[in-house]
Amino acid sequence: MDRFDRIFALHQLLSGSRHPVSRQKIEQALECSRATAKRLIENMRDYLNAPIEYDRKRNGYYYDRESQYGRMYELPGVWFNASELLALLSVQQLLAEVQPGLLERQLSPLKGRIDQLLKAQHTGGEALSRRIRIMRAGARPSGEFFQVVASALSQLRCLQIDYFKRGDAQTTQRRISPQRLTHYRDNWYLDAWCHLREGLRTFALDAIRAAKVLEESATELSEQRLDDYYHSAYGIFSGNADKSAVLRFLPARARWVAHEQWHPKQQSHWLEDGRYELHIPYHQPHELIMDILKYGPDVEVVAPPSLRETVAARLEAATSIYAKGSGP
Repeated sequence: MDRFDRIFALHQLLSGSRHPVSRQKIEQALECSRATAKRLIENMRDYLNAPIEYDRKRNGYYYDRESQYGRMYELPGVWFNASELLALLSVQQLLAEVQPGLLERQLSPLKGRIDQLLKAQHTGGEALSRRIRIMRAGARPSGEFFQVVASALSQLRCLQIDYFKRGDAQTTQRRISPQRLTHYRDNWYLDAWCHLREGLRTFALDAIRAAKVLEESATELSEQRLDDYYHSAYGIFSGNADKSAVLRFLPARARWVAHEQWHPKQQSHWLEDGRYELHIPYHQPHELIMDILKYGPDVEVVAPPSLRETVAARLEAATSIYAKGSGP
């Protein structure tokens, strides 16, 4: 019986008894020593605000029905098991890394309650947090307009933004109706209806150079329409998928790729020679090409021909840099 199970068992024992419970009965029910039972009682008092009192005359412990909790006292968070609390801790650490936004004040009590539950079950939330690491790779700052975007999203208002397109190094002014904030591959994106292009677009928050909430109500699209658009094509460069990439991975690399999900609607199978074939629907190829290139000679693009030619050209360009020798 672990620590959390014992706390829960002690709560059941005290709440279900009409008379004080002796220390010996507690030790027997919790399958623990006298020192452990005493420590659990102290932890419940200190961290869970349990109204546990000791009756010297009847030599037993009981819940004080006259306390502020009285008969209604219940353990906070008793429905969380150990793995769920660890998951909550991970979420807490992720929240701490997010750009402070609209929900920072509202989420603070939740973070405090997680700490309280962790202290009750383990050696303390702070000690446990040092044993869990969340490393973010390739993350870009979410920019200075996270709160403005979140505010417009919550109020269902249009946004006016100045947006920098990295592809052509141009900045354009857009009027958009925000639909969803998306955290993808350690970066923040805004899915929105663009009134300039009259279509759904995705905007990287770190590329927004100016943002202003307008009085105009945002155009709301159905959840189904958003899901159909953003889930049908590969990655953040979404749109209605009209092509399918066929990739073949060498056996040594396939043992890893076979356990990865590149796309919710991907299809795959093993070839007789040990290679792994992956079929991925996509619309825009930019992000897919980046993922293919990181596998170098361990993957071959079989189809479509346009994607195969583009990847081959990128690899040849990279090879030509090294063929020239080192720089000055």
